[in-house]
Amino acid sequence: MDIKQLRYFSTIVQEGQITRAAKKLHMAQPPLSHQLKLLEEELGVTLFARNGRKLELTQPGEVLYKHAQNLLKQLEETIDEVRESNEGLRGVLSIGSVKSCFAHLPQKMKEYLQKYPLVTLQLREGDTFVIGELLKNREIEVGITRLPMDLNDFSFIRLSKDPYVAVLPNEFMNIQPSKNEISMLDLKDLPLLLLHRIQGSGQFELVVNECRRHGFEPKIVCECPDVSMILSLVSAGIGATIIPRDALLSFPSDHIKVLEICDSTITTEAAIIWQKDRYLSKNAKYFIQMFQ
Repeated sequence: MDIKQLRYFSTIVQEGQITRAAKKLHMAQPPLSHQLKLLEEELGVTLFARNGRKLELTQPGEVLYKHAQNLLKQLEETIDEVRESNEGLRGVLSIGSVKSCFAHLPQKMKEYLQKYPLVTLQLREGDTFVIGELLKNREIEVGITRLPMDLNDFSFIRLSKDPYVAVLPNEFMNIQPSKNEISMLDLKDLPLLLLHRIQGSGQFELVVNECRRHGFEPKIVCECPDVSMILSLVSAGIGATIIPRDALLSFPSDHIKVLEICDSTITTEAAIIWQKDRYLSKNAKYFIQMFQ
């Protein structure tokens, strides 16, 4: 088995047909079919089952595909590292960010691109769980995320502590008509829309526990991992929310009122994270240094 065969195999998996895979690889179909046959003979397994015109992976094929992806990615990273040892910064840097932490990125991106104009930045978005998975799957190199999260697999730099604030639709302001703050008990009977990760625990549990500490169960009418969607729903008058203050920096405030919570001390932290024990490109290293 060699790298070329693994590339051929992975392309067949991705295309679902040998014909399409051969076209993508710029080769004729018979040599590609022959390489697949040689690979199956060497391993002593059947890698594909035919379903009509489409090829589907067998269980041994799924195992090989998983490891092939890792090996091919490691090869790409090795090539990048070798080339970078003799070159300046260029190429692509993939970054993921939680929307509620995005305020940490624009200025740093501007400074980075001014210093390294030959680098192209690719941005991905997701909640904290998604950003962690993108890093583990090597789809991004660096993530800006919200703590708490399981950091066992990651190196990180803490960026800031941020207090939680209450955000109410303007039409709710008869509750606090002339104040810039609100108490937790004032939120007791309001319909609440709360940030909730796709998987794992974090801000949702922090806010719910704070409500319970003040002696009430929150009246939750919506859970969502996307802060922009939450704020849009608040703006439409559906309910109020409790979110980190810096999550509001890029959201228009025409239809909402932001209030300090006078009797709560809950805070959250943002962090820049990257995967431990993995080669980091020079592009990523220099980007991370801007946050140190």
